[in-house]
Amino acid sequence: MTEFTTGIWNTFRNIAGTSSVALALIFFCGHVLIAMTVVSIMTGASLWEAGAVALVEPAVNSVWFYVLHKFWTSTINKS
Repeated sequence: MTEFTTGIWNTFRNIAGTSSVALALIFFCGHVLIAMTVVSIMTGASLWEAGAVALVEPAVNSVWFYVLHKFWTSTINKS
């Protein structure tokens, strides 16, 4: 990697490694892409239609994941 890309990667890793919001957003993006692909393959819908369907469920799951991660880091992970 070049110095530029190494710096970007290290900055991203520092932000994402300490932030529940960043982790939830990364999870959300991946989940939307996976859900779009699955909906499109299973129903034959276009990627735009699959994307519309796929946005609602991952959005709810991302909020759930954020709450779970906050709970996990504040109670369970302390031991």
